[in-house]
Amino acid sequence: MKKIEAIIKHFKLDDVRKALTDIGLVGMTVIEVKGFGRQKGHMEVYRGVEYEVLFLPKIKIDVVVPEQKLEEALKAIQDAANTGEIGDGKIFVYKLET
Repeated sequence: MKKIEAIIKHFKLDDVRKALTDIGLVGMTVIEVKGFGRQKGHMEVYRGVEYEVLFLPKIKIDVVVPEQKLEEALKAIQDAANTGEIGDGKIFVYKLET
């Protein structure tokens, strides 16, 4: 068994969920997270005061898959979460002991 941990943009969550269910995977854990990478953050204005947002909101999904479904699941996540812009996220794969 493998655990896939993917950091994606908020608005891509439904696309990723649908892509994974379309290949027969059921069940995922979704966590709202904040972080930064090459995006580094951005400036916002609140009540007339400009401030820098260093940690951007993202979604982290955890999915456990059998090894034979790993490549298919990774491709489904990559295809569904990709926008082609900086900040699309990361995917990590961990081996699970049973």
